[in-house]
Amino acid sequence: MRLALFTDTYLPETNGVAGTLHRLSNHLNRRNIEHLLFTSQSIMEGNVEAPVSSVINIPFFLYPECRIAFPSRVTAYKQLQEFQPDLLHVATPFNMGLLGLRYALKFNLPHVISYHTHFDRYLNYYKLGSVIPLYWKYIKWFHRTCDTTFVPSQDTMYTLQSQGIQRLKLWSRGIDCNLYSPCKRTPSIRERYQITAPLILLYVGRISPEKDIATLTATMQQLPAEIQAHVHWIIVGDGPALPKMQQQAPANVTFTGYLHDDELASMYASADLFVFPSCTETFGNVVLEAMASGLPVLAANAGGVKDLVVHQHSGILVEPGNVDAFIREISLRVHSSELLKKMGLEGRKLAEQRSWEQIFDTLIEDYEEATQQRHRQKIGRIYTA
Repeated sequence: MRLALFTDTYLPETNGVAGTLHRLSNHLNRRNIEHLLFTSQSIMEGNVEAPVSSVINIPFFLYPECRIAFPSRVTAYKQLQEFQPDLLHVATPFNMGLLGLRYALKFNLPHVISYHTHFDRYLNYYKLGSVIPLYWKYIKWFHRTCDTTFVPSQDTMYTLQSQGIQRLKLWSRGIDCNLYSPCKRTPSIRERYQITAPLILLYVGRISPEKDIATLTATMQQLPAEIQAHVHWIIVGDGPALPKMQQQAPANVTFTGYLHDDELASMYASADLFVFPSCTETFGNVVLEAMASGLPVLAANAGGVKDLVVHQHSGILVEPGNVDAFIREISLRVHSSELLKKMGLEGRKLAEQRSWEQIFDTLIEDYEEATQQRHRQKIGRIYTA
């Protein structure tokens, strides 16, 4: 099988889509599956075999760290004609994705689409709720011809089903349990950031409105004084809301910027509770990273996160946007270190069941099924003509 993969985001960008697609490319290489990854030239940095030439790249207004590419269709079509893909995988609904979709339709090739981001939920946070009907109209048009739409969680599947999108399949996410592990816990984190409080509360992710940073900030500000004295917050990440959050944060908050690989893994393992208020996750990669690290999770009961966290077992789920609920649960857990450890161990057990190898092998089987089904349809049309 020869696969062409189209995405507007890839390494070195820091987001779940870029990371997942990079792992997929590595797995395809291990399986000796030929593939071409089409992405923005400005972000490839040697990560792709045959990039599409990009004339202009501009920041995406809902996610400035990601850039929208303007590829040369002539160059891309020439590369695709030479490569002769059996299947096209479109991973983003923007210019690179449109390039792949148009090629698939022009040459009647099997193609699959993966849905990664609830941009409709982002729009509300940016006061663009009136655009949501247009967004869904476009998404339904974009997915109308694909052989399969892959979704990362059951919650996301229900959302797309409610919009009338068909031919849905689950493509979940895995975790590297060797990288993210309780054994990465180290006192050096406390030493580096001069933390003396008994508990470290951790947030990892983009610092932006759609992650409901307002709820996180309000929770930090409104914790009762006696609880505040027992905790220290560490905020890992960056984004447009960072300056405002830094201004509003109490004294017991440390901002680290983005961390990666072993440094990030040590941070997860050295914290005591992961606090995650986002309601817009299609999956929640950082939540799974926390669980694999033996870190209990306190999160909003929304999106793909509620498919990961077993309430009162591997973590706590609360009403989205409810600051009082977040404060209550933190206050209840401050003096319950043994319960936190127990939840962390349960989360680790759940994470160990999510092997990237198995997940990608299943995806490859779904690729093959999509190409075979299209082939059967062509044969059927020949015999009925």
